[in-house]
Amino acid sequence: MVVFTHVFPNQAQPTYGVFVRERLFRVAESLPVTVVAPVPWFPGEGLIRRWRPQYRPPVPYHEVQQGIDVYHPRFLSIPRFLKFTDGLFEALFSLPLMRRLQRAGRLDVLDAHFVFPDGVAASLLARWLGVPHCITLRGTLVRVSRTRLRRRLAYTAMRRAARVFSVSDSLRQTAIAMGIAADHVQVVPNGINLSLFAPEDRAQCRAQLDLDAEAPVLITVGTLSERKGFHRVIGQLPALLQRYPTLMYLVVGGEHPDGDEQRLRTLAADLGVSEHVRFLGRQPPEQLRYCYSAADLFVLPTRFEGWANVFLEAAACGLPSVTTRVGGNAEVICSDRLGRLIDYGDDDALRETIIEALDTDWDRAAIIAYARENAWEQRIPRLVAEFERIHTQQSQPSQPSALAD
Repeated sequence: MVVFTHVFPNQAQPTYGVFVRERLFRVAESLPVTVVAPVPWFPGEGLIRRWRPQYRPPVPYHEVQQGIDVYHPRFLSIPRFLKFTDGLFEALFSLPLMRRLQRAGRLDVLDAHFVFPDGVAASLLARWLGVPHCITLRGTLVRVSRTRLRRRLAYTAMRRAARVFSVSDSLRQTAIAMGIAADHVQVVPNGINLSLFAPEDRAQCRAQLDLDAEAPVLITVGTLSERKGFHRVIGQLPALLQRYPTLMYLVVGGEHPDGDEQRLRTLAADLGVSEHVRFLGRQPPEQLRYCYSAADLFVLPTRFEGWANVFLEAAACGLPSVTTRVGGNAEVICSDRLGRLIDYGDDDALRETIIEALDTDWDRAAIIAYARENAWEQRIPRLVAEFERIHTQQSQPSQPSALAD
């Protein structure tokens, strides 16, 4: 089986798409897997990196991650313009590698993540190579569904798929509204890696981060892009500091190609709250639990999400969440004992809900127990069974029903 997605960790971007890798590694315990993770490229992008070093960093063509081959073929992607061609170019530029993998007996099912461009590219590759493909829907489907051409391409790719998985029911409903049959889409949420996320000693974690032992601490974890809503939290700090003078806000995440970190720093300076905002940068997964454990409340006023694993990561460390009622958020924060939901864009509600949450005596043990109920081990058997079924249906009667090496 080949996992096909442009969102996957690599040497240059070690936390990019960790949630895809987490699922892959567990599937690979039962089935042989190869990863093809194309990277966008266009001539002259090296010039842009002279003044924006984080822009599309160079990625090696081949890596081995935990014994699994990961290939990164480049594909032509013109930034901001002609984005509807990304699926076609991703397929064309990946085709030679896919043919080699097929000849080597390593491609019998194509498992794509994100409907565009990866699902569209996988649909084309599947037709050209005569193999079945499946698609896992994630948060970008909402944006795609609001366009014209990409919506049409996504619909065709989903309709031709042997199976469509969705990380949340809200995304499943979006696919159904686009015309996909209800029984063609199966919900399989993301899980949590309990070996990475668990509560640590709060006082020790705060000491390591040089935080006041008694200060209220907020945390947001995610790529520093506008849609995650870091700026909305910073915007509420002046009012929050009137009630909690020692409050601190931990900003954890890697830089966004549009350069949002500097804008966030400028916003904090303009509001006079720079001393209360700590930029911790990108943290490896094995270090994140110490950041969560130092905080009192996880806050994510995001514009859209499919199924955000950060809620389960925070919950596994005992943190309640305040987030927006968008996408699959209400499916993760599904009870008042786990956190609070607000309408997107309602800054007054964000401020008042943060105050309520900080003043609430949460049952941290119940929050941790909920996260443990959502471990990856609860999800993977269903996926493995589906992949085996897809392969069996495509196999000739004389062929074995297990996935080939």
